[in-house]
Amino acid sequence: MVDWEEIERTTRLTFPDDYREFVETYGGGEIDEYLSVSTPPVPGSAYGDLLDRVDPALSDRDREELGSLLPGGLLPPLLPFADSASSDVAFWLREGAPNNWRVAVFRRQTPYGKNHWTVFDGGMAWFLVAVLTGEVNPLSERLSVENQYVFVSWRGV
Repeated sequence: MVDWEEIERTTRLTFPDDYREFVETYGGGEIDEYLSVSTPPVPGSAYGDLLDRVDPALSDRDREELGSLLPGGLLPPLLPFADSASSDVAFWLREGAPNNWRVAVFRRQTPYGKNHWTVFDGGMAWFLVAVLTGEVNPLSERLSVENQYVFVSWRGV
């Protein structure tokens, strides 16, 4: 169980409702041993590193590429919440109210000269549903083509 009030008090971060509901229901874990979802520190969770990654360092090139996809080229603070086994990373663009945070995905493996970033107007739940249904493919590898996924939680749910 995550003490959201304590996290908000100590970090001054409030998380989107869809993320909080996901973590409360499933915990952190992996989808098909490929896409992992992080949580704030939770006893016993191998995925409790979310708060260790606030405002990650990006190369100037990565910042420029992402900025080229955003209005005015200005980068809001970033917070990674999911990673793939191919080293892709899904970030929240922490701008505005938490329930309005958009998702940006850094795709590690892209053809030469292509932008590594994809920006989505939806939040974390929309992003996961879109990836799992095949509506979008922002990751280096596709998840199961059979649309049958296994989520393995750190708490065995």
